[in-house]
Amino acid sequence: MIATGQPVSRSHRLRRRLRHGDVPFRLLAATFAFVVVALLVAIVGVAWDGSAAAREAFGLRFLTRTAWNPVAGEFGALPAIYGTIVSSAIALLLAAPPGIMIGIFLSDLSPARLRGPLSLMVELLAAIPSVVYGMWGIFVFIPFFRGAIAEPVSRALGDTVPFLAGPVTVGRGLLVAGIILAIMILPTIAAVSRDVLSVVPTHQREALLALGATRWEVIRHALLPYARAGIVGGMMLGLGRALGETMAATMVIGNTPRIDPSLFQPATTAASLIASQLPTTNTELHSSALVYLALVLFLITLLANSIARLLVWRVAGAAGGRR
Repeated sequence: MIATGQPVSRSHRLRRRLRHGDVPFRLLAATFAFVVVALLVAIVGVAWDGSAAAREAFGLRFLTRTAWNPVAGEFGALPAIYGTIVSSAIALLLAAPPGIMIGIFLSDLSPARLRGPLSLMVELLAAIPSVVYGMWGIFVFIPFFRGAIAEPVSRALGDTVPFLAGPVTVGRGLLVAGIILAIMILPTIAAVSRDVLSVVPTHQREALLALGATRWEVIRHALLPYARAGIVGGMMLGLGRALGETMAATMVIGNTPRIDPSLFQPATTAASLIASQLPTTNTELHSSALVYLALVLFLITLLANSIARLLVWRVAGAAGGRR
């Protein structure tokens, strides 16, 4: 009886799982997960195949070469890598502090009647297309920045500080691109910081307030340690957007593939170089070099995301240990 009853019991459980959707849901979720992995493999495969000519011609030296001359058939990724990393680092350094402070204000300091409208405005800023930021940078910010900041600073400090050296010509350059990217990623950092700070348990705040702590002490000793992992994750989301940003960077960075220590000089990023030159390629090697550069950009983004994930895990573990 036990031997015959066991298969019946198993079939009953299987029918019940099918009836309640457990098995179909698992199959559907696994299918979507497989589709994501397949898309990633397909993208990498296409980029690898498309970069064959450039990889055969330059190999890994492509990463350290500084020349980019389509007429002479000379291509190197180092100027684009330099511009991508520097502009993204500037953007993160400029956007992270105000983004975190905006998140703190919206979650704990803002009046209740203003919290909703201000949060909506932050989310609307995140939804503005990058081409709008680029146009604003060209017609509004660059003329102001060139006349009010770049030229006076270059004249005063350019001889002693290499990264502020002139001459300042059209105003487009790495620093302008970094500032525009900072404005673009600021809403992302602010929104994520607001969300993670809003879910900090109330007893974390009330415990310190009961001990006579000031509002700043509550934020410093209760909110920020608890939400640190989420805040770091929001910063890394912003960094990821800055690394891959195309249109706005193309419009304000100058699109000059060279390495110049001055932040006021035109430069390029990997995404902007691909976007500006891919429609006008006339040789197989040129097209292959751009695809190779896209593969390099993918690897940079993957490396940044991997470091970010490890950093979030480490910060979360440290914060959990202190709690």
